[in-house]
Amino acid sequence: MKVHTSPNATVTETKNGYLLKMPAGDSSNYRLAQMDDYHGLARRKFPHQSLTLSLRARTSSSAIPGTWGFGLWNDPFGMSLGFGGSRFRLPMLPNAVWFFGASNENHLSFSDKPAHGFLAQSFRSPKFHPSLIPAGLTLPFSPKTTRKIMSSIIAEDSSALGVDVTQWHSYKLEWSPSRAAWYVDEDRVFESPVSPNPPLGLVIWIDNQYAAFTPEGKISFGVLESREEWLEIENLELQNP
Repeated sequence: MKVHTSPNATVTETKNGYLLKMPAGDSSNYRLAQMDDYHGLARRKFPHQSLTLSLRARTSSSAIPGTWGFGLWNDPFGMSLGFGGSRFRLPMLPNAVWFFGASNENHLSFSDKPAHGFLAQSFRSPKFHPSLIPAGLTLPFSPKTTRKIMSSIIAEDSSALGVDVTQWHSYKLEWSPSRAAWYVDEDRVFESPVSPNPPLGLVIWIDNQYAAFTPEGKISFGVLESREEWLEIENLELQNP
Protein backbone atom coordinates (compact mmCIF):
# COMPACT_ATOMS: atom_id res chain seq x y z
CA MET A 1 0.00 0.00 0.00
CA LYS A 2 1.28 3.44 -0.98
CA VAL A 3 0.36 6.68 0.79
CA HIS A 4 -0.69 9.91 -0.95
CA THR A 5 -1.49 13.12 0.92
CA SER A 6 -2.07 16.76 0.16
CA PRO A 7 -0.10 19.31 2.23
CA ASN A 8 -0.70 18.88 5.98
CA ALA A 9 -2.85 15.78 5.51
CA THR A 10 -1.42 12.63 7.10
CA VAL A 11 -1.61 8.85 7.11
CA THR A 12 -0.27 7.58 10.44
CA GLU A 13 0.35 3.97 11.39
CA THR A 14 -1.42 2.92 14.61
CA LYS A 15 -1.09 -0.20 16.73
CA ASN A 16 -3.49 -2.22 14.55
CA GLY A 17 -3.98 -0.10 11.45
CA TYR A 18 -3.89 3.45 10.12
CA LEU A 19 -5.32 6.91 10.81
CA LEU A 20 -6.04 8.99 7.68
CA LYS A 21 -6.48 12.64 8.56
CA MET A 22 -7.19 15.77 6.50
CA PRO A 23 -6.66 19.20 8.09
CA ALA A 24 -9.21 21.95 8.54
CA GLY A 25 -9.43 24.43 5.67
CA ASP A 26 -11.60 26.56 3.43
CA SER A 27 -13.02 25.77 -0.01
CA SER A 28 -9.99 26.98 -1.95
CA ASN A 29 -7.80 23.88 -1.60
CA TYR A 30 -8.15 20.15 -2.19
CA ARG A 31 -7.29 18.02 0.85
CA LEU A 32 -6.68 14.27 0.63
CA ALA A 33 -5.32 11.40 2.70
CA GLN A 34 -5.21 8.14 0.74
CA MET A 35 -3.75 4.64 0.67
CA ASP A 36 -3.84 2.45 -2.45
CA ASP A 37 -2.10 -0.48 -4.09
CA TYR A 38 -2.13 0.73 -7.73
CA HIS A 39 0.09 3.81 -7.57
CA GLY A 40 2.34 4.04 -10.60
CA LEU A 41 0.57 1.26 -12.52
CA ALA A 42 -1.22 1.40 -15.84
CA ARG A 43 -4.90 0.46 -15.47
CA ARG A 44 -4.40 -2.83 -17.29
CA LYS A 45 -1.94 -3.79 -14.55
CA PHE A 46 -4.14 -2.98 -11.56
CA PRO A 47 -3.71 -5.90 -9.15
CA HIS A 48 -7.18 -7.35 -8.52
CA GLN A 49 -9.50 -9.56 -10.58
CA SER A 50 -11.63 -10.37 -7.50
CA LEU A 51 -11.16 -9.80 -3.79
CA THR A 52 -12.58 -10.10 -0.28
CA LEU A 53 -11.74 -7.01 1.78
CA SER A 54 -12.21 -6.96 5.57
CA LEU A 55 -11.44 -4.22 8.08
CA ARG A 56 -12.74 -2.28 11.07
CA ALA A 57 -13.34 1.43 10.70
CA ARG A 58 -14.68 4.57 12.31
CA THR A 59 -14.79 8.26 11.33
CA SER A 60 -14.58 11.61 13.08
CA SER A 61 -18.05 12.65 11.91
CA SER A 62 -21.19 11.25 10.34
CA ALA A 63 -21.24 14.19 7.87
CA ILE A 64 -17.70 14.63 6.56
CA PRO A 65 -17.67 17.34 3.85
CA GLY A 66 -16.52 15.57 0.69
CA THR A 67 -16.10 11.82 0.29
CA TRP A 68 -14.44 8.92 2.09
CA GLY A 69 -14.50 5.16 1.97
CA PHE A 70 -12.75 1.91 1.14
CA GLY A 71 -13.05 -0.57 -1.69
CA LEU A 72 -11.94 -1.04 -5.29
CA TRP A 73 -12.06 1.04 -8.46
CA ASN A 74 -10.37 1.67 -11.79
CA ASP A 75 -9.41 5.30 -10.96
CA PRO A 76 -11.68 6.43 -13.83
CA PHE A 77 -11.15 10.18 -13.74
CA GLY A 78 -7.36 10.27 -13.94
CA MET A 79 -7.16 13.86 -15.16
CA SER A 80 -4.93 15.05 -12.33
CA LEU A 81 -1.25 14.30 -12.12
CA GLY A 82 -2.04 13.65 -8.49
CA PHE A 83 0.13 13.92 -5.42
CA GLY A 84 3.52 12.29 -5.15
CA GLY A 85 4.04 11.95 -8.89
CA SER A 86 1.06 9.75 -9.67
CA ARG A 87 1.05 8.79 -13.34
CA PHE A 88 -1.33 10.51 -15.76
CA ARG A 89 -4.30 8.43 -16.95
CA LEU A 90 -6.94 9.28 -19.50
CA PRO A 91 -10.49 9.37 -18.07
CA MET A 92 -12.64 6.25 -18.44
CA LEU A 93 -16.09 5.07 -17.45
CA PRO A 94 -16.28 3.94 -13.81
CA ASN A 95 -15.83 0.42 -12.53
CA ALA A 96 -16.02 0.38 -8.74
CA VAL A 97 -17.28 -1.54 -5.72
CA TRP A 98 -16.94 -0.03 -2.26
CA PHE A 99 -18.29 1.31 0.99
CA PHE A 100 -18.71 4.97 0.05
CA GLY A 101 -19.39 8.01 2.21
CA ALA A 102 -20.54 11.16 0.38
CA SER A 103 -21.78 14.45 1.81
CA ASN A 104 -25.05 15.97 0.64
CA GLU A 105 -23.34 18.12 -2.01
CA ASN A 106 -22.60 14.93 -3.95
CA HIS A 107 -24.95 13.19 -6.37
CA LEU A 108 -23.11 10.12 -7.60
CA SER A 109 -25.73 8.19 -9.51
CA PHE A 110 -26.82 8.16 -13.15
CA SER A 111 -30.19 6.60 -12.28
CA ASP A 112 -32.54 6.68 -9.32
CA LYS A 113 -30.18 4.93 -6.90
CA PRO A 114 -29.09 6.51 -3.58
CA ALA A 115 -26.56 9.19 -4.48
CA HIS A 116 -25.11 10.40 -1.16
CA GLY A 117 -24.85 9.35 2.46
CA PHE A 118 -23.10 6.14 3.53
CA LEU A 119 -23.57 3.65 0.72
CA ALA A 120 -22.85 0.15 -0.46
CA GLN A 121 -22.24 0.96 -4.12
CA SER A 122 -21.06 -0.63 -7.36
CA PHE A 123 -20.59 0.50 -10.97
CA ARG A 124 -19.91 -1.62 -14.06
CA SER A 125 -18.95 -0.03 -17.37
CA PRO A 126 -17.48 -1.15 -20.68
CA LYS A 127 -14.11 0.19 -21.74
CA PHE A 128 -15.80 1.92 -24.65
CA HIS A 129 -19.34 2.22 -26.00
CA PRO A 130 -20.50 3.88 -29.27
CA SER A 131 -23.01 5.98 -27.33
CA LEU A 132 -20.14 7.81 -25.66
CA ILE A 133 -19.66 9.86 -28.81
CA PRO A 134 -23.17 11.40 -28.83
CA ALA A 135 -22.99 11.72 -25.05
CA GLY A 136 -19.87 13.83 -25.33
CA LEU A 137 -21.37 15.95 -28.09
CA THR A 138 -24.60 16.66 -26.22
CA LEU A 139 -23.03 17.41 -22.81
CA PRO A 140 -22.49 21.17 -23.41
CA PHE A 141 -26.04 21.58 -24.74
CA SER A 142 -28.19 19.04 -22.90
CA PRO A 143 -26.76 17.56 -19.68
CA LYS A 144 -30.07 15.76 -19.09
CA THR A 145 -29.74 13.92 -22.40
CA THR A 146 -26.12 13.08 -21.63
CA ARG A 147 -27.13 11.72 -18.22
CA LYS A 148 -29.79 9.54 -19.86
CA ILE A 149 -27.25 8.15 -22.31
CA MET A 150 -24.78 7.46 -19.51
CA SER A 151 -27.44 5.65 -17.49
CA SER A 152 -27.96 3.29 -20.42
CA ILE A 153 -24.22 2.51 -20.57
CA ILE A 154 -23.24 2.35 -16.90
CA ALA A 155 -24.81 -0.38 -14.75
CA GLU A 156 -25.01 0.66 -11.12
CA ASP A 157 -26.44 -0.47 -7.83
CA SER A 158 -26.37 0.99 -4.34
CA SER A 159 -28.05 0.90 -0.97
CA ALA A 160 -28.07 3.47 1.82
CA LEU A 161 -26.69 1.98 5.02
CA GLY A 162 -28.06 2.99 8.40
CA VAL A 163 -24.75 2.74 10.24
CA ASP A 164 -23.29 5.10 12.86
CA VAL A 165 -19.94 5.44 11.14
CA THR A 166 -18.41 7.31 14.09
CA GLN A 167 -18.42 4.05 16.06
CA TRP A 168 -16.21 1.04 15.38
CA HIS A 169 -17.81 -1.47 13.01
CA SER A 170 -16.50 -4.45 11.11
CA TYR A 171 -16.89 -4.22 7.34
CA LYS A 172 -16.44 -6.88 4.68
CA LEU A 173 -16.74 -6.58 0.91
CA GLU A 174 -16.87 -9.64 -1.32
CA TRP A 175 -16.25 -9.00 -5.01
CA SER A 176 -16.31 -11.74 -7.64
CA PRO A 177 -17.03 -11.72 -11.40
CA SER A 178 -20.71 -12.52 -10.83
CA ARG A 179 -21.69 -10.61 -7.67
CA ALA A 180 -20.76 -8.22 -4.92
CA ALA A 181 -21.83 -8.43 -1.28
CA TRP A 182 -21.39 -6.03 1.62
CA TYR A 183 -21.35 -7.00 5.31
CA VAL A 184 -21.44 -4.88 8.47
CA ASP A 185 -20.67 -6.59 11.77
CA GLU A 186 -20.97 -9.96 9.98
CA ASP A 187 -24.50 -9.23 8.73
CA ARG A 188 -24.99 -9.10 4.97
CA VAL A 189 -26.51 -5.67 4.38
CA PHE A 190 -26.57 -5.66 0.56
CA GLU A 191 -25.90 -7.93 -2.40
CA SER A 192 -25.87 -7.09 -6.09
CA PRO A 193 -25.26 -8.76 -9.47
CA VAL A 194 -23.66 -5.51 -10.64
CA SER A 195 -20.03 -6.54 -10.45
CA PRO A 196 -17.41 -4.17 -11.86
CA ASN A 197 -15.12 -5.19 -14.68
CA PRO A 198 -11.54 -5.92 -13.58
CA PRO A 199 -8.77 -5.18 -13.07
CA LEU A 200 -9.27 -2.86 -10.11
CA GLY A 201 -7.11 -1.32 -7.41
CA LEU A 202 -7.70 -1.08 -3.67
CA VAL A 203 -8.27 2.43 -2.32
CA ILE A 204 -8.87 3.81 1.19
CA TRP A 205 -9.32 7.59 1.40
CA ILE A 206 -10.82 10.74 2.88
CA ASP A 207 -11.04 14.06 1.01
CA ASN A 208 -13.02 17.31 0.78
CA GLN A 209 -14.11 16.93 -2.85
CA TYR A 210 -17.66 16.70 -4.19
CA ALA A 211 -19.22 15.93 -7.56
CA ALA A 212 -22.84 15.97 -8.66
CA PHE A 213 -24.72 15.13 -11.87
CA THR A 214 -28.33 15.50 -10.82
CA PRO A 215 -31.49 14.14 -12.53
CA GLU A 216 -32.31 17.74 -13.48
CA GLY A 217 -29.10 17.87 -15.49
CA LYS A 218 -27.16 20.10 -13.11
CA ILE A 219 -23.42 19.39 -13.06
CA SER A 220 -21.28 20.68 -10.21
CA PHE A 221 -17.99 19.76 -8.61
CA GLY A 222 -15.38 21.32 -6.37
CA VAL A 223 -13.97 21.27 -2.86
CA LEU A 224 -15.60 22.08 0.44
CA GLU A 225 -14.72 23.92 3.61
CA SER A 226 -14.15 21.49 6.47
CA ARG A 227 -12.82 21.17 9.95
CA GLU A 228 -10.21 18.52 10.69
CA GLU A 229 -11.67 15.13 9.79
CA TRP A 230 -10.31 11.59 9.94
CA LEU A 231 -10.91 7.96 9.00
CA GLU A 232 -9.36 5.27 11.19
CA ILE A 233 -9.04 1.66 10.10
CA GLU A 234 -7.65 -1.47 11.68
CA ASN A 235 -7.39 -5.23 11.07
CA LEU A 236 -7.13 -4.79 7.30
CA GLU A 237 -7.24 -8.18 5.53
CA LEU A 238 -7.28 -9.05 1.82
CA GLN A 239 -8.19 -12.48 0.47
CA ASN A 240 -7.91 -13.45 -3.19
CA PRO A 241 -10.01 -16.48 -4.24
